[in-house]
This record gives sequence, structure tokens and C-alpha cells, in this order.
Amino acid sequence: MSSLLDDVRHEIVDIHEFFVAWFNGTIDRDQLEPRLLSRFDPDVVFIPPEGRVVEGAGLQGMFERGYGTNKDFKIQIRDVTIRRQIGSVVLANYTEWQIGATTSKPSNNARVTSAIIDMGPPLKWLHIHETWLPEEVRAAGSFDF
Repeated sequence: MSSLLDDVRHEIVDIHEFFVAWFNGTIDRDQLEPRLLSRFDPDVVFIPPEGRVVEGAGLQGMFERGYGTNKDFKIQIRDVTIRRQIGSVVLANYTEWQIGATTSKPSNNARVTSAIIDMGPPLKWLHIHETWLPEEVRAAGSFDF
């Protein structure tokens, strides 16, 4: 499973590096479809820590509006694990540590994410659910990255 874990970790880190470049505005706008949207299933569901449900087209709109809006935003991915594998579909968990997230309170925050990803081919993100890490975990963690 280590090869699969490496592939899953690479995918999670790579997509979050795209998020940073997108919200920083350091990547061309024409990269949204080939570098991000093509990785999402058309019926993808995203649930941020606040609990609202964002689906396919809503997620696309969220990214289109967010281009270049957060110049100091950074993300670090930690603790990637695979919880379940059924065929090419994996349930992965990871923690996401953010600095300068202008749309989150606090702007330096941490969350645990559960993601269902069909590793394909073609690779498709099916479902993403984020939950705030408790304050004591955030306080014990490091935002030095």
C-alpha cells in the first residue's frame, strides 16, 4: 500500500499547491480547468469546516471568484493516511495547516480533511469534507512553514 499512499499523498499535496498558486494569483487563469477542475468529478461535493455544502458548479464559481484574492496564503499538508480502499477508490484523511487564509477565522488555522478520491484512471475527487481541528491541537502545532 506504500506506493498507493505515495500516489495519494502526491495528489493531495499537488492540488493544494495549486490552491495556493491560484489564490496568490501566481498561476495563469487558464490553468483552472486543466490543473484543477478536470480533477473533480462533475458531481463533486465539498463541505468546508463551516458545514455548508458546495457542489460541482458552485465549487467552480468559488474558485473563479477567488483568483488572486489572497496574496499571503500558504498551506502545508500533514499526516496523510488511507483509511479505506475499494477498487480504485480511496478514503484518505489529512491535516491541512493554513497561514493567511483571509476567508477563514482564524486566518491561521488547521483542519482535518476526509477525501474520497477515485485514483482512476482518470483520477477524480468525489467528496471532500473538512472539520476544524480543536484549538488545543492548533495551539500545539506549528505554523512555521
